[in-house]
Amino acid sequence: MSKMIERAQTGIRIEKRLLKVLKGLAESLDISVGDLIEGIALHSFENKPPFSEETLAKIKQLKSVYDLEWTAEDSHTFKEDQE
Repeated sequence: MSKMIERAQTGIRIEKRLLKVLKGLAESLDISVGDLIEGIALHSFENKPPFSEETLAKIKQLKSVYDLEWTAEDSHTFKEDQE
């Protein structure tokens, strides 16, 4: 059963390598980055894991390709380089 939704266009700022991993994952799942983020958020709101073991393996591969070493613990310690 499909649920009707209304989407809003938004501009978000996100770490470059993290975005590359998200784009790569979305491409491999044949969905948009927006759909991927919606799914991650909705799963997180219910404290449910959003990814299968196969998808986690793909994420690990993409993180290696894009040199992304961040973990959940790092998320509250990010600082931007103020040029």
